[in-house]
Amino acid sequence: MAGDSLIEKALNIRAFYHKIIAGNLANVNTPNYKRKEIDFASEMKREIKRVEDIRVKEIAEVQEGVHSPDGNTVDLEEEMVKLTENTLMYNALIQILVKRFSLLRYLINEGRR
Repeated sequence: MAGDSLIEKALNIRAFYHKIIAGNLANVNTPNYKRKEIDFASEMKREIKRVEDIRVKEIAEVQEGVHSPDGNTVDLEEEMVKLTENTLMYNALIQILVKRFSLLRYLINEGRR
């Protein structure tokens, strides 16, 4: 199904974004660390157009925002909110795939369970 390809791409980006957020959280106390960010919508457009592979996505180092005295720009609360949101979106995509496979199994079995 064509939609499965889009869901797979979205899952790949969500998994990649999870790593970015985890890296930010891991460096919350690292002096001069600048938090990293990706734009999900832009990455999805890029995936749809097959411009790049997920492993070489552009990761932006965010310069603006609150800086701690040591130059770090990671806000622990903001990153935890992003991590939670990303996890919820990832899980929602998984549920869509589960429903699609359930429907396919139902159709293959000609309506019998």
